[in-house]
Amino acid sequence: MILYKYIKDIQLKLSKLKQEQKTVGFVPTMGALHKGHLSLIEASRQQNDITVCSIFVNPTQFNDKNDFANYPVTIEKDILQLTEKGTDILFLPPVTEMYPDGMMAAKHYELGKLETILEGKYRPGHFQGVCQVVHRLFSIVQPHKAYFGQKDYQQCMVIKKLAELEQLDVDIIVHPTVRESSGLAMSSRNMRLNEEEKERATALYKALTHIKENALGRNLQMAKKEAVQIIIDAGFEKTDYLEIADAQTLDPV
Repeated sequence: MILYKYIKDIQLKLSKLKQEQKTVGFVPTMGALHKGHLSLIEASRQQNDITVCSIFVNPTQFNDKNDFANYPVTIEKDILQLTEKGTDILFLPPVTEMYPDGMMAAKHYELGKLETILEGKYRPGHFQGVCQVVHRLFSIVQPHKAYFGQKDYQQCMVIKKLAELEQLDVDIIVHPTVRESSGLAMSSRNMRLNEEEKERATALYKALTHIKENALGRNLQMAKKEAVQIIIDAGFEKTDYLEIADAQTLDPV
């Protein structure tokens, strides 16, 4: 695996590979890699000649400064895992390389209701930051295919919207969520949980499973109410939202 920190260097390498008619798959990450990320690497390697992974903790998508400051960083372990998985190129840029003109957004992406509902409602500005960094990474790598985890479902829809708005020539591949044996979705932020908190967090999966098993043929509001209660009974103080929505539009069913 070759590690690049600077745009001009990785672009020179990728340009040569594309001249050789090599197809490029891209897995953008913020590091602290787990099996979910590695499943994206595997999918890219199966479908492309070259697999590029980026690790960049993007400051513009954190509306909570403490979350940014405490985001887990495990770069040595990440490099080892990517090497073992056969990743071809790692792009590891500093903030000044990604945002040479500062981090103020150069443009606003017209995402419509996608950035004002569900996760967007509770994390204002988050999806604009996601678009800002993904658009920048796509312009640098110019991949044929890019891979994202279904765990961040609304974010995947936002990235597809970005590709449509900017007419980007890239296929967005959404890969199924990878879970712990407990049902807890694998996430970099899980590193910040102790064992008791991880056990409590399985209530999220239990609530989703309850809806899946009980929603059909029943009052959906009742199914939602029961699911929220599962979360509260596990020790959470409240839920920001829990919705049953149309998979294509995120409109509440």
